[in-house]
Amino acid sequence: MKGVQVTTTARLHLGFLDLAGDLGRRFGSIGLAIDALETRVELREAASLEVSGEERERGADIARRVIESLRLDTGGKLIISNAIPAHAGLGSGTQLALAIGTAFRRLAQLPFDPREDARLLDRGARSGVGVALFERGGLAVDAGRGPKTEIPPVVARVNFPRDWRILLILDPRVEGAHGEAEGRAFAGLPRFPPDAASEICRCTLMRILPGVAEADLEAFGDGVARIQEILGDHFAPVQGGGRFISGPVGRVAARLNALGARGIGQSSWGPTGFAFASDPDHAQFLAQRACVDREPGVEIRICSARNRGAGIREDEDVSVR
Repeated sequence: MKGVQVTTTARLHLGFLDLAGDLGRRFGSIGLAIDALETRVELREAASLEVSGEERERGADIARRVIESLRLDTGGKLIISNAIPAHAGLGSGTQLALAIGTAFRRLAQLPFDPREDARLLDRGARSGVGVALFERGGLAVDAGRGPKTEIPPVVARVNFPRDWRILLILDPRVEGAHGEAEGRAFAGLPRFPPDAASEICRCTLMRILPGVAEADLEAFGDGVARIQEILGDHFAPVQGGGRFISGPVGRVAARLNALGARGIGQSSWGPTGFAFASDPDHAQFLAQRACVDREPGVEIRICSARNRGAGIREDEDVSVR
């Protein structure tokens, strides 16, 4: 083997289950892998570490940590040819870390182990769905963090209906909270009400999961929308007073909702918003009538769910440019 290529895609974070943790587990998440906005890394053997391409500094730091943690005695020529937009609510950091960790593991002929890579690279502090979606794609639910949790365990995973489409509402001018700012934002929130956590868990178990299992967009969408309403109102004080951190994204989302889109919301801290449609034609209809041209800089992108994990290719033809 002369080279390895790892390709993974963005994910939507549809909501937390319980921010209070009164039952001993805090956070818990619902995540969906989508087939858009990919991260691709390519790696060849080299005596020392060379990193180029997108997210070069971030990638170099991850690669050094992987080499040290796995006790590898060589470096590697690494190129990040594509990267999911950072700080947009799309899981870019976790997917980049796992892609690089997987590439080094495969080149060194070590076992595939995203959960261990996540632990070594300090990913999955609040959500375990990024790891689960890297492994298998689809829609996943994790149970949050308990007293002894390292990576939140996945308790449900289902394939997403092939015909359904996701409308991403993108605003590259805005960044969601991250790093220390994210920690301060969580610290500044009021206590999460137990009855709100109960309603979110009920929506997840009785609407979202069966809605996906039976391809019932109304049930799924109503569950997602209700969770987003609860969480959006809770997070509003630390994201400008609204359910969306980007005002233009929020206005486009409202128009999509009025047109009949289902499951309107914001992924993680945003700014990326989302909505769901029953099929490609419905998605095109919604996108064409959402009047996105009223919001300069905002874009709607239509995509599907991804029901498989990261793509890994290893052969002599992998070309690191």
